[in-house]
Amino acid sequence: MNGMTTYFLRRLLLIPVTFIAITFLVYAILRVVPGGPIEQAQLQIKMAMMGEGGGGGMASAQAELQIPASAMEELKKYYHLDKSIPEGYARWLWGIVRLDFGRSYVYSEPVLDVIVSKFPISIYFGLIGYFASWLICVPLGVSKALRHKTGYDTATSVLVFVGYAIPGFVACLILMVLLGGGSYLDVLPLGGFRSENWAELGFFARISDQLQHTAIPVIGYVMGGFATMTILMKNSLLDNLGADYVRTAFAKGLSERRVVFVHAMRNSLIPLTVGIGHALGLLFAGSFLIEKTCNIPGMGLLSFNSVIQRDYPVILGTLVFLVLIRLTGNIFSDMIWAMIDPRIRFGK
Repeated sequence: MNGMTTYFLRRLLLIPVTFIAITFLVYAILRVVPGGPIEQAQLQIKMAMMGEGGGGGMASAQAELQIPASAMEELKKYYHLDKSIPEGYARWLWGIVRLDFGRSYVYSEPVLDVIVSKFPISIYFGLIGYFASWLICVPLGVSKALRHKTGYDTATSVLVFVGYAIPGFVACLILMVLLGGGSYLDVLPLGGFRSENWAELGFFARISDQLQHTAIPVIGYVMGGFATMTILMKNSLLDNLGADYVRTAFAKGLSERRVVFVHAMRNSLIPLTVGIGHALGLLFAGSFLIEKTCNIPGMGLLSFNSVIQRDYPVILGTLVFLVLIRLTGNIFSDMIWAMIDPRIRFGK
């Protein structure tokens, strides 16, 4: 067994340990912070009694409300909070192993069904945004490297600086104000995945409607890594163009196009592979800021709403997928890195 295989086996064996450490910490925090399901149930009962008591009886109804101890025990048992934190976590983890993620407090559906229903939407926007980033940032970085310290490089650097200064969700907000429904131009919808009458539209009308709903979120995804990818590509290519092997290739009489796009490009793309693990997280888990801003019903918005609504089973369920995707994604990045660059030897 060589050093590379040993390295990846060691990384794979660390996944369960890291997974248990992260999920146990979050589970324990959710158990002790206020505003849990029992507090929410108490609040609902108080609001109902205050409503029945009318305006004059609100304060007295709230003051007199005392939930019996037996009812509290039933609530704790119903929400699986009657056990200690270690025992409760062990029961929850055993359920995860059996693909039983529990039942959502808000949706009253199995958590796994709720999460899986959101995956396609996040994957749709994540894939398009990721490939669009590569199609825009890599050519731009290459052109900046080949025209280093020229007017073109300076002008595009201003564009890169603007992309660095404006977060993706802010770019979405600006575009919705300028181009969204109700604005002066009014050419794109104000968020959402599709129009409500999408199923009733014709074939080409469906495509047009989907593209209109895709434009602004994808721009937000691209803006998220636009500056980093572009500058990383430019600097990496500049470093490789000054390497000995490139000078040797030029000395052999190879054309500039062949030297740049065959010899130097392969090594220049290596640093970009480091971000593949993070990209996989976006593909499956979504970007909650962009999905919240654009009202996209994907995994990101589900995670955001579950935190606001204290839907603990959904919070823990989305955490399971996020942790596993990030951990395996980082290993996947290392594997691609090793395949692209034969000089990489992680085990040594």
